[in-house]
Amino acid sequence: MSADGLIVVTVKPGAKVPGIVLGADGSIVVRVRERAIEGKANEAVRAALARALGVPKSAITLVRGATARVKGFQVDGLRAGEIAMRLRQRSTP
Repeated sequence: MSADGLIVVTVKPGAKVPGIVLGADGSIVVRVRERAIEGKANEAVRAALARALGVPKSAITLVRGATARVKGFQVDGLRAGEIAMRLRQRSTP
């Protein structure tokens, strides 16, 4: 995570139990039910992050890793500290 609202997440598509998990090392894992077909998993990750952060989906932009499991998202309007705090409050075990 950086100060300008860029977050790096690892995506687990096709998960039986969706959710956001924060690792002890600060890593972010987003599990979504959608498969990585035609961008469906990417959109599901955007939606999950938007819900967890309390921002509209339009505030979250995929900036790298469109076809990779590790992706970078830009979150407009939030700094890294605020993103981390909101994700900690809403992450699943």
